[in-house]
Amino acid sequence: MTCEGKLQGMKLNQLDGLIAFWKVAEHGGFTAAAADLAVSPSALSQAIRHLEARLGVRLLNRTTRSVSLTEAGQAYLSRIGPALGQVIDAGDELNVLQGKPSGTLRLNAARASSALALRPFLEGFLRENPHVLLELTNDEGFVDIVEKGFDAGIRFGESVHRDMVAVPIGGPLTVAVVASPEYLKRVPAPRHPDDLVHHNCVRLRFATTGAIYKWEFDVDGRLVDYEVGGNIIITDTTFSLDVALEGVGLAYTFEQLAEPHIRAKRLKRVLTEFSPTFSGFYLYYPSRHDQPSKLKALIEYVGRHAS
Repeated sequence: MTCEGKLQGMKLNQLDGLIAFWKVAEHGGFTAAAADLAVSPSALSQAIRHLEARLGVRLLNRTTRSVSLTEAGQAYLSRIGPALGQVIDAGDELNVLQGKPSGTLRLNAARASSALALRPFLEGFLRENPHVLLELTNDEGFVDIVEKGFDAGIRFGESVHRDMVAVPIGGPLTVAVVASPEYLKRVPAPRHPDDLVHHNCVRLRFATTGAIYKWEFDVDGRLVDYEVGGNIIITDTTFSLDVALEGVGLAYTFEQLAEPHIRAKRLKRVLTEFSPTFSGFYLYYPSRHDQPSKLKALIEYVGRHAS
């Protein structure tokens, strides 16, 4: 049969669900694939069920905990996967040629990194790339951006896996330990990190691991971890300042975030001589040669404007 005859015998709606199936196979599950395509998992599942019904064969084995390809699904994916990849790449190349990066750019970052590293770039990047939809998810713990369907993430350099490409976004960051004047009237200010045993400290729990963050200080030229105590635990890095402003206790934050409150005399800084400076945040993404145009646009913008 000629190519023309094959096309005449194909119904247009047979193409429905191919992207859904391809993405579920790529991510190994519905949740990450749905996030990648900006649809609900139920809509994705329905699209694949319709595809299976049209083809008359089951493509996926589904359980409550996992999704895997059937033998037919593996054979089908091996034929359609390369073709779909070429179609999407062709669209990205056209967007680049037209100077119009487009699509949903999914980023994952902690709230502090969003405030300090990403926010200064937002207005300029979105104005320069009006066809890009930026979707930002805040997670305080480290997230596998590939597994969860994100294009890129923003974290401290030491948190980034070695198989990722990482570029600096923003400059060095200095720690600031702060408390309200009212709190320091009740409890004398600490003179050394050892004195923190006598203080109520706002502690941070990483949602992904459940671990409590240990406060780090520069003591005698080396970085020392301190397990602090306190009667409040949070999972949002930026909320520690709000707690400190209410006079609850000491907050471990960044100088850049605390500075407006320090200038307004709503907070006082302590342990300044022991406060370390870190290299700052990094934009990181999978080490692939063919990046989508939307991600290339962000990487290029950060490269031009990062200090």
